[in-house]
Amino acid sequence: MEMSDLIIRGAAILPMDGTGRVIDRGEITIRNGRIVKVEPLRAVASNHHAPAGGGDEFKPEVIEASGHLVIPGLINAHTHAAMTLFRGYADDLPLKTWLEERIWPIEARFEAEDVYFGTMLAIAEMIRGGVTAFADMYFFMEQAAQAVVESGIRASLSRGLIGILPGAEKALRESRELVDRWRGAGGGRVDVMLGPHAPYTCPPDFLRKVGEEARRIGCGIHIHLSETRFEVEESFRIHGCSPVQVVRAAGLLDAHGGPEPMTAETAAHDGEGARPFPFLAAHCVHVSGEDCSILGRSGAAVAHNPGSNLKLGSGIAPVPMLLREGVTVALGTDGAASNNNLDLLEEARLAALLPKGIAEDPTLVPAYQALEMATGAGARALGWEGRVGRIEPGYRADLVLFDLEQSHLTPVHDLVAHLVYAARAGDVRTVIIDGKVVMRDREILTFDETEVRREAALRARRLAGT
Repeated sequence: MEMSDLIIRGAAILPMDGTGRVIDRGEITIRNGRIVKVEPLRAVASNHHAPAGGGDEFKPEVIEASGHLVIPGLINAHTHAAMTLFRGYADDLPLKTWLEERIWPIEARFEAEDVYFGTMLAIAEMIRGGVTAFADMYFFMEQAAQAVVESGIRASLSRGLIGILPGAEKALRESRELVDRWRGAGGGRVDVMLGPHAPYTCPPDFLRKVGEEARRIGCGIHIHLSETRFEVEESFRIHGCSPVQVVRAAGLLDAHGGPEPMTAETAAHDGEGARPFPFLAAHCVHVSGEDCSILGRSGAAVAHNPGSNLKLGSGIAPVPMLLREGVTVALGTDGAASNNNLDLLEEARLAALLPKGIAEDPTLVPAYQALEMATGAGARALGWEGRVGRIEPGYRADLVLFDLEQSHLTPVHDLVAHLVYAARAGDVRTVIIDGKVVMRDREILTFDETEVRREAALRARRLAGT
């Protein structure tokens, strides 16, 4: 997919650089998929120099964006994309019943192309909601990778590993093959991690093998951890300790030590250079203070999935405690079978509101921090720090344009508060990924969304036997 040279002109810009600043009317210059300038419009008017590296052949498309807000692309740090095919199929059930009696039996009927179309359907929904990157754990991941490459989105993919099944070793071998074939595909938009499902489906010996393999091939780990109270109680009964302590004992928290995180300078070579090997734990709802301390000291990241956790009755993750212990907390939607949407703005809103209500303290998790969970923290959680998650020179151009000229966004007192507490996925007008416009004025440009919806609906009916 070819990258474009672009100038986005006249929009408000929220760089998400940790300062909280907003450029009221600015200009972003993009060259070869990378941001090269971010400046106020008045400064641009008096600057007659071509952008860095521009030269005579720099002939960008200009996007006039007055009345819009530009933010870094949202990052969905945990989902099962192809489960869009099960949206509404198994609602209002406890997680154990939901998995064992409804989801696992229907997944057994999956064919490879089902995952391709289910993933494409998820990508369409995510792009429409301003998501430019996601972390996926599922199976038939070759087809998921193909969907990522074709659609233009960015993703970190994990082949789900169930260590208690007879085919566990074969699945781990397939994970290695996924790394070999797809890491760096799509011009660097595809990353791969190892995906042991959870400590309750992967015995300690198998977890140790996964950790050893992660260290050997230099990739991260994506796992479900301490999602339900029952899971934690069973872990203490079987292992005498919490799931977090199980993965620590198995060496998984050591597997991602790796090199130093990428900086904007090292990212200047299209992703070459030092990168961290992330440890990404989805959920972490039922974690103790000791668990949070273990995760914080290890440099682990947590994908907080408030919508799914609420709907499945799993509980509410102790986000303030995780943050106090230095844990990177990103946001995920989980799969559309347990949410039932892939709207990351909704997750940011829940992430901000739930701690306030629980602690009766409205100062907890302010809007900017919730939005940071959906952008920069997601980048750190997936090992992409210095590459995406901010609007700064040197970063890849993963950007989202929101239309501010809406009744529910008027008047504008605080743009950050508007995004978290008032904006909707439908306010996203244009999405740029790696410098390529993939959605313009609500029209997805990289694939036929109507055909994807048609094919996905047919396959979902076949799987459900309807």
